[in-house]
Amino acid sequence: MKFYGKLFFNAILAGVSIGVAGTVFLRVPEPMLGSWLFGFGLLTIVVLGFKLFTGVIGYLGVQGRNMPRYALECAIVWAGNLAGTALTAALVRSSRIYPSFAARVEGMVGEKLADCAGSVFVLSLFCGLLMYIAVDTFKKRDVEAPVRMAVLFLCVVVFILSGFEHCIANMYYFAVSASFANSHAWAWLALMTAGNAVGGMILPLADLVRK
Repeated sequence: MKFYGKLFFNAILAGVSIGVAGTVFLRVPEPMLGSWLFGFGLLTIVVLGFKLFTGVIGYLGVQGRNMPRYALECAIVWAGNLAGTALTAALVRSSRIYPSFAARVEGMVGEKLADCAGSVFVLSLFCGLLMYIAVDTFKKRDVEAPVRMAVLFLCVVVFILSGFEHCIANMYYFAVSASFANSHAWAWLALMTAGNAVGGMILPLADLVRK
């Protein structure tokens, strides 16, 4: 139980990191700059060893007999990320900076929730693929540090500027815009989670086939 408690706590910290990254993204009007600054969240997570759902779910399909235990760990991470993003959203909503981007985040969330299910899934799938590339490349110690850093930030920039859907980032956007009062937001979050999971597992499973 101690292991799961530490896992949940590290997942909360990852959620807070994404919430902070989402806040600076919403505060910066220039998309390119905002997307680069959002990379702060993922960099913090991988450097400090926090647990992010989109950073761990990609390895689920290659766990073999350990898959049920690993699936439980991924679920705990997801719940911790939700708690961390929700906490950050609640604190930000109570601050003086929230009105400066309230209209923007409400518009973003409205566009996401108005999308069709197929589109949401596809956009989430590609985001999951990019997040796996970012995290897995950062783990490769045989790759030079500047390259690992560049890949990490580029994957974040590409997913944001492409309009792909990241379930944890959307936890923050939905929470800070108070959209979780709408059951449709929860349904779309579940769909985004599934899309991120499928996208994250593509390359690890492809590697098994290639070998």
